[in-house]
Amino acid sequence: MDQNNLLANVLNLKNLADYQDGAVVSKEILKKETGTVTLFAFGKGQGLSEHTAPFDALVSVLDGRAEIIISGKSHTVCEGEMIIMPADEPHELKANERFKMMLIMIRS
Repeated sequence: MDQNNLLANVLNLKNLADYQDGAVVSKEILKKETGTVTLFAFGKGQGLSEHTAPFDALVSVLDGRAEIIISGKSHTVCEGEMIIMPADEPHELKANERFKMMLIMIRS
């Protein structure tokens, strides 16, 4: 489904990105100059290595549970919960079990 088909339609976020064993699946659902919204499905044992971003990033866990490490401090974020990763602070994500998340980045 392309971005135009996502507009003005009711969608189940959990169903827009499917799990794949041993992989991280991403699907950009909105991309504008001012920011992006991307869905991710992490297979067990997958993750994103430590990095920084120039903007705050909001992570909302849609399914399962994620370990999100921000500036060396580990946070467990479960389905229905969110965390904001501050701009310019190192962060990483680990899938100790499979999970899905929505990442919202707003440029400022």
